[in-house]
Amino acid sequence: MKTLLERFSEKVERTPGCWRWIGSTTKQGYGEMRIAGKLVAAHRISYELHVGPIPVGLLVDHRCHVKSCVAPSHLRAVSYKANAENRDGARKGSKSGEWGVSWHKKTGKWCARVRHNGVIHYGGYFADLPEAAEAAKQLRLSLFHFNDQDRKTA
Repeated sequence: MKTLLERFSEKVERTPGCWRWIGSTTKQGYGEMRIAGKLVAAHRISYELHVGPIPVGLLVDHRCHVKSCVAPSHLRAVSYKANAENRDGARKGSKSGEWGVSWHKKTGKWCARVRHNGVIHYGGYFADLPEAAEAAKQLRLSLFHFNDQDRKTA
C-alpha cells in the first residue's frame, strides 16, 4: 500500500517554480485529494507533509497566487486577514480593474481607498486612474504586512 506522500507525489508536476497539481481540482482550480473518504485541499496536504501541522484557525496562503501550486516554499500558514492582504488584484466586477480604486459618481473622479481592520482609509480622488491606483498601492504598503504582490513592484 502506498504512503500518503507517494500518492501525493504522483499527482504533482515539479517545475523550477511552482509544483503544479495534476490531480483532481475544484471548480475554483484548487487541487484536491481524497484521504480517508474525505476531500482535502492539495495545498493543505502539501503544507502538512513538507512543513508540518497547520496551526488551528489558520489558512494556507499561496504566495505565488497560483491555485494549482503545491510547492511548500510557495505556501504559508496565515490568518484570514493576512490571506486577504495578499490578494492578487482587483475583485471580480471591478470597474477600474485596480485593487482599491472605484469610480466616485458625485465627484466624477477615481477614489483610492483601502479597508484595514474594519476601517476605510482614503487616499484621495483622482482624475487619472493610474494615479488613483498608485495611491491605493501606497496605502496598502503602509497598512498591510502580507501583500507580497505590491512589495514586488514597490
